[in-house]
Amino acid sequence: MALAQTPRARRLASPIREFIATQNSGAVVLLGATIVALLWANSPWPDSYDDVWHTEFAIRFGDAVLDLDLRHWVNDGLTALFFFVVGLEIRREFDMGELRERRRVATPVLAAIGGMTAPALIYLAVNLGDPTARGWAIAMGTDTAFALGVLTLVGARASPRTRTFLLTLVIVDDVAALTIIAIAYSDDVSLPALGVAVALYGVVLLVKHLGVRHGVPYFILGTGIWLATLTSGVHATLAGVALGLLGSAYPPPRAALERAGAMWTLFREQPVPEYARSASRVLATAVSPNERLQHLFHPWTTFLIVPLFALANAGVVVNGDVLRDAMTSPITLGIVAGLVIGKPVGIVGMTWLATRTRGGLPLTTPWPQLIGAGTIGGVGFTVSLLIAGIAFDGAELEDAKLGILTASIIASVLALLVFRLIGRLPQRTLAAGRDRLAEPIIDLAEPVDPDVDHIRGPVDGRVTLVEYGDFECPYCGRAEPILRELVQAFGKDLTFVFRHLPLPDVHENAQLAAEAAEAAAKQDKFWEMHDRLFTAQDALGFDDLVRYAQELGLDVDRFTADLSSRRGALRVTRDVQSAEQSGVAGTPTFFINGQRHYGAYDMESLRTVITRELAAVPRRVR
Repeated sequence: MALAQTPRARRLASPIREFIATQNSGAVVLLGATIVALLWANSPWPDSYDDVWHTEFAIRFGDAVLDLDLRHWVNDGLTALFFFVVGLEIRREFDMGELRERRRVATPVLAAIGGMTAPALIYLAVNLGDPTARGWAIAMGTDTAFALGVLTLVGARASPRTRTFLLTLVIVDDVAALTIIAIAYSDDVSLPALGVAVALYGVVLLVKHLGVRHGVPYFILGTGIWLATLTSGVHATLAGVALGLLGSAYPPPRAALERAGAMWTLFREQPVPEYARSASRVLATAVSPNERLQHLFHPWTTFLIVPLFALANAGVVVNGDVLRDAMTSPITLGIVAGLVIGKPVGIVGMTWLATRTRGGLPLTTPWPQLIGAGTIGGVGFTVSLLIAGIAFDGAELEDAKLGILTASIIASVLALLVFRLIGRLPQRTLAAGRDRLAEPIIDLAEPVDPDVDHIRGPVDGRVTLVEYGDFECPYCGRAEPILRELVQAFGKDLTFVFRHLPLPDVHENAQLAAEAAEAAAKQDKFWEMHDRLFTAQDALGFDDLVRYAQELGLDVDRFTADLSSRRGALRVTRDVQSAEQSGVAGTPTFFINGQRHYGAYDMESLRTVITRELAAVPRRVR
């Protein structure tokens, strides 16, 4: 049986949840590509591995020629698209995610800095005075796909806060790594070419400011920026993340959805090509550019580009001689020590310093979970291989690759063991640091007011569940018995609040039904009318509503007068405005303790979230 989900959740789910889910699946593909690369490099035809990736591929335009081998096309070209998606995710987090509250983001940012500094120092200590010290940045990166894949294997033992913390950390890692590549690993930088890239970036900003929405100008300008960056000597992946940062993210405005609904209705009435094209354009622009671009490119980068990068770079010969050399190679030892030891020490240590100083920053995840996340941080792959390919070649590059692979395997196993141990710790130990935990970001713009809101259950429950609903919405109708069962199951711990969000452009009787519920509320019968309306969603005309009032024993004359004069319209408008302020555009939409709930709203899913919230909220003495 399919789980109940909001329409928006079925279409795209929460952007951050889709990002994580896709990365989890991508980790499997990435692992497969890595294994294929290793098998290929250690097959009876090892020379074919390098021969294929050294194949020249040139693009000519008149006298201009861009000539790279296949490995560089992957590393400098396709990987730029991967970092474009990373830039989009960074921008989404700044606009709508955890990074929108700057004080809160300081802790994971500092943790990421610690998690990059400690591995670099360890590597430099192992390679002190040796030319191999130039690989100091290899041990700084954390691979997004593999790290989130390990977190998936951890399962429910990792809290949502830990997932968000780790995602923020790897995003900061990626940005820092690209900055380091641009500054420390770019030789003979051509200032004129770099100036062209900056100028073209300015043109992109101008085009965006002018409101141009067609993709062709951005594609042409983006390609020009990539070419200019590549020519300048700065690693071209920097162009990708810089362009991704321009993709603004925002909830679909209600007005845009209404325009889309009107255009769709027009097309339904007159299904001609002109209206089909207009409807398609209006529907697309109702969603933010960031979400559209992530939805378009994320599968390609996750399931094709990153695995292709692994296939092109992870192939290393593994035999007795190589392993013996690696065991004494300062490159291999420095990378393994940096990732396996330096990463968790740097992440946890910097977090401890940031939260312990006077006026310290809030802790974003409990200490045991933080240690587990720090261990996962040692899973370096994509960025580490990218830097290794720039810093080394020949035997040194082979040592670096082997160190990266070894460290990633060790860190993954350690992370699984750490989280298994966390699951066995006593509750008092697990709660360490909860007094310093940052309050969750509140998505609900209008706080619950017992004097105004319609509340079922206690007014002071430890968990508050708010629903924005539409009496004619079939999905709201399916959710209604589940919500009643939840209120009964959790008793005094759960406060349920219903707020109106009629969608008249989709449901013609929704506004009238909402006002009927308010007319019943004036006679202290809101919940009785609420329940009755959800049992008769296909019969919500004026006469039907009057009949229901009579069935419920209301003063019918008073009810009819209130409904006819629309005395409940102002109250309904208040709820609609609060929905718009909270970024709500569809129904049903749920908020649990002020945080928006995405995805399935079946009994088990909501029960799990509520139970988790109860565990995090101290029990009040009554």
